[in-house]
Amino acid sequence: MARRLPETREAIDPQISDLAGLGAVVRNARAQSRLRIDDAAVFSAVSADMLSRLENGKPVTTDRLLKVLEGLGLEMLVVSKSQAWKFRDLALKASE
Repeated sequence: MARRLPETREAIDPQISDLAGLGAVVRNARAQSRLRIDDAAVFSAVSADMLSRLENGKPVTTDRLLKVLEGLGLEMLVVSKSQAWKFRDLALKASE
C-alpha cells in the first residue's frame, strides 16, 4: 500500500512548547517538500521509524533531531521567553 503525504498547513505556529508541536512543524515541512517519510529519512540520514517517532511527538536524541532539521531545511532558534513572542510574530507575518 502506497503511503500518502500528510496534509500541509499554511500557517503553523513556529513557537514550539512541546514535542507534539515540534513533530507538527517537522511533519508540515516534510509535506510541503512533498517527501514521503522514507525519502525524508534518507535525506536526513536517520531511520523512517525515528522520523515517525519525532513527527508523532515522541522523544528523540538531539543529534538525530538536528539531522532531521538539516535534512528538511529547517533551523532552530533558541531565544528567551521574553523575546519569543517578538520572533513568533515576525515569523507569522513573513509567512503571510
